[in-house]
Amino acid sequence: MKKVDFEKLILFENADYLVINKPPYLSSLDDRHEAQNILDLAKAHTTDSQLCHRLDKETSGCLVIAKNPVAYRHLAMQFENRKVNKVYHAVVEGIKEFSDELVNRNLLASAKGVAKVSKEGKPAQTIFNTLKTYYAHTLVECKPITGRLHQIRVHLAYLKAPICGDTLYGGNPLFLSSLKRRFNLKKDTEEQPIMQRVSLHAYSIGFEGVAGEEITVLAPYPKDFQVLVNQLEKTS
Repeated sequence: MKKVDFEKLILFENADYLVINKPPYLSSLDDRHEAQNILDLAKAHTTDSQLCHRLDKETSGCLVIAKNPVAYRHLAMQFENRKVNKVYHAVVEGIKEFSDELVNRNLLASAKGVAKVSKEGKPAQTIFNTLKTYYAHTLVECKPITGRLHQIRVHLAYLKAPICGDTLYGGNPLFLSSLKRRFNLKKDTEEQPIMQRVSLHAYSIGFEGVAGEEITVLAPYPKDFQVLVNQLEKTS
């Protein structure tokens, strides 16, 4: 991955917090396979930076960074008390009409970092709403109440609406040839998916600032997610 310009990722900044639009494929914390990660980039910007939560490496979107210990503790308490409003957008397989669809299913994470619905797991709740339906796919708004490993991905799979590209939980890569009737692939080339990753984006986050002010930040879709949505619009 080319060197990231951290300043260009910043969506919001005040004396206590940074909210960035995390690009896909960039780890939140140290990754021995990568030369750079969000935490190191944030510390180069503000020495006392701490990540207030994490996003999966493939997931793009809103990520909050505290610039001082007081701010970190203030937001940590809000996460603990489920006062942080997180909204994700996902493209899923099938036509789904969700209206405040609550999935309340415990999740159990394995040592290998794979989660599953299990009575022995920890409580997990997510609310889903349909934003738009296409020919054979749906753009879904996902509001996690809890913050378990792969929670949105597993809960959507439970609803038989796996996220496009999420092969770990039953989703399939989405190819342009499956959307366009007249699709011609160049000779001796192999078709690539429209989006090379799990089609999930952390669209917005809302929380209370240290002074009691309400902070809400929206993250525009990254290029690959926007291209996918545009293709679905064109072919529906």
